[in-house]
Amino acid sequence: MRHSLCLATISFLASFSIAQAADVPAPEVPMYGEAPAATWRLFEEARLGVFAHDPDSPEEGSVDINGEILSSRLPLINPLSRWAWLSPRLHLGGTVNTAGDTSHAYAGLTWTADITQRIFIEGSFGGAIHDGETGDIVPNDRSDLGCSPLFREAGSIGYRVTTNWSVMASIEHLSNAGICDSNRGLTNYGVRVGYRF
Repeated sequence: MRHSLCLATISFLASFSIAQAADVPAPEVPMYGEAPAATWRLFEEARLGVFAHDPDSPEEGSVDINGEILSSRLPLINPLSRWAWLSPRLHLGGTVNTAGDTSHAYAGLTWTADITQRIFIEGSFGGAIHDGETGDIVPNDRSDLGCSPLFREAGSIGYRVTTNWSVMASIEHLSNAGICDSNRGLTNYGVRVGYRF
């Protein structure tokens, strides 16, 4: 009798624990393609970050503030497909130097690929306009960028803290790809925080 009562108590407690666990929702951090927007959105995510300004250049030693907005994925591929990452997002942003060196505004396309539910990687390509040096005579403490506009490439590896918030390590590079006489380029490294609406 005592043995049966013990088994019944253990069974009840186990059932109760399982039921309670089922009632507690797990934190939701969906992969990008698992929660597609009902309709395409021009403004889906905003980002803000801090970059080290081209540490290997004449302009080294200063800090940039970066801001960027992104759309949802262009509706080119089914958002639940394993190939959804091939559909890019539009981006528009700017990187402002806090010491009066080269700042720029940019636009282009960003491709986001999920590695796990929380970890993702990104690649971006587009163009940028800047207020840096392009003339025949360039001060020793400034980078000779040759011309404007420039090509801009960027990459990030990120971590989704929640469904809405993410953090990422980013690098951006601007150059004219040899189209102009000078092509010093500009490369900034930093961290950013993103918020998905």
